[in-house]
Amino acid sequence: MRCRDVEALWDELRDECQASLKETVHTHLRACPSCQAMYEEYEGVAYCLSSLPQPQPSCDLAKKVVQHIAALKGKHYPPILLAAVSTPVGRLYVGVKCNRIAYVSIDTGDPPEEVVERAERRLHRQIVPGEAPAWLMRALDHFFSTWKLDDALVDICDLTPFEQAALRAAARIPPGEVRSYSWVATQIGRPKAARAVGRVMARNPLPLLFPCHRVVDSSGDLHEYYYGVEMKARILKMEGYRG
Repeated sequence: MRCRDVEALWDELRDECQASLKETVHTHLRACPSCQAMYEEYEGVAYCLSSLPQPQPSCDLAKKVVQHIAALKGKHYPPILLAAVSTPVGRLYVGVKCNRIAYVSIDTGDPPEEVVERAERRLHRQIVPGEAPAWLMRALDHFFSTWKLDDALVDICDLTPFEQAALRAAARIPPGEVRSYSWVATQIGRPKAARAVGRVMARNPLPLLFPCHRVVDSSGDLHEYYYGVEMKARILKMEGYRG
């Protein structure tokens, strides 16, 4: 049985099919790394779908979708203030939403307008440059003196349940230590979703505060980092990592 045959049978296997056919496909999956990788790639999607509430059997789904879209259009979302601040790791752009931190990016020398556009794409909100409020500076001073997250001061409510779970698991890694993507996946009850965890870390809207830099591959190598492996190594060294 070829990989494309397995993929073509995917939907049929979810329903009733011949037991012998199902066993043949399972045998292929157990022996085929590429098919296993494909299966794991969709673990994050499956987790998000499983978290959705079950619709009422008699509901008019199309009508409800239209009403939901109309309600969203009628809502007013205040813009997010984006402030540039100096920190021990360099200049940061920090986005504030309702007195909570919703976005962090490390300055890489891009023009300010590109920084704003990137933040708007990630948060799907209007971004307005401004000055950092006093509470934000105090919060960042505390963070960089302890390397620990004050959960009450961050906002990740717009992320999916899977993304939130993965980031909160990363926040449980002690400063100066590292854990693997598989470790994070196991912590959130999705042991086969290491690849999906990697994607969450790559899109982390709050790096440093939710320390994706403490997540490495199974060999212990620092692996990839949006701001470069050198920056990842530098931050870990500042935390006390001696790997």
